[in-house]
Amino acid sequence: MQQTLEPLITSAWLAAWDKGELNALDGLVAPGYTRTSKATGATVDITGLKAEIAAVREAFPDLRTTIDDIVEGEETVAVFWTSTGTHTHEYLGVPPTGLTVQTRGSNILVLQDGKITKETVTWDGSELLAGLGIRPLRGIAAAEAGEGGDVPELDADLMKAFNRQFITGVTVVTTKEGETPKGLAANSYCSVSVEPPLVLICVQKTSSTYPALFSSSHLGINILGTGQLDTVRVFASKAPDKFAELDWHEGPNGSPLLDGSAASLEAEIQERFQAKTHTVFICRVRHAEIDNAAPMVYKAGRFYDGADLAEL
Repeated sequence: MQQTLEPLITSAWLAAWDKGELNALDGLVAPGYTRTSKATGATVDITGLKAEIAAVREAFPDLRTTIDDIVEGEETVAVFWTSTGTHTHEYLGVPPTGLTVQTRGSNILVLQDGKITKETVTWDGSELLAGLGIRPLRGIAAAEAGEGGDVPELDADLMKAFNRQFITGVTVVTTKEGETPKGLAANSYCSVSVEPPLVLICVQKTSSTYPALFSSSHLGINILGTGQLDTVRVFASKAPDKFAELDWHEGPNGSPLLDGSAASLEAEIQERFQAKTHTVFICRVRHAEIDNAAPMVYKAGRFYDGADLAEL
């Protein structure tokens, strides 16, 4: 078997994954073939496998795979491999980052009459995203995979009512797409820790700024002052150039920082966690600027003067 099957596996594998010649797999698999991911438990047939390969190759068109080792048993074959590619197109809802990622995995093939009947893989597409610093939040990933059981979802109106009782500041999150400044208004900011200086921001995936954040290594967070109500309205709008009438300057790593803000910082993006409709960015602060302006306050869809608060 080693003299005939091993070269066939290597040849078909590289043809499919590196060149996109998906039909090269047909000669390897038996009728009823299935492929199961140990990471998620998801199972696909040969058509599903081809669709998965096509999606990976579209997102990582320069993908190259090395077969590190093939170990044969009586009716099984273990394949160990390494793949490298550059993320230049959207993958699993994540905009292109332009980053190069290397991922490794192993596949256990179960054979019958020299054909693969079952395949178990240690790898799935989330491994590629993890290599880019993008990870699904564990509980949400399980729920998306249908592993949440019969736990009822919280009523959306109740959740909105809860959020209306929480008072926050107002921030504008900024970055650059090439040389073009981009930004959006957000109140989902918080400090994670002071030592090390870590902050968190949540960004909705439908935001026009969202793709730019994935190709950026840094972002800016501006806490708006009471005199910047017009600035909030600009960044909450769909204006094509939100910086056209604003004064701003660059942080040390190029992130746009808004003049007149109560405080601004520039932070290096460390982690990205996928949370269905939003992405959570964990960032390490590299630069901060503080002004004496009073911060704007937000509650239940309205803005208030942060300097005119009654102390309890």
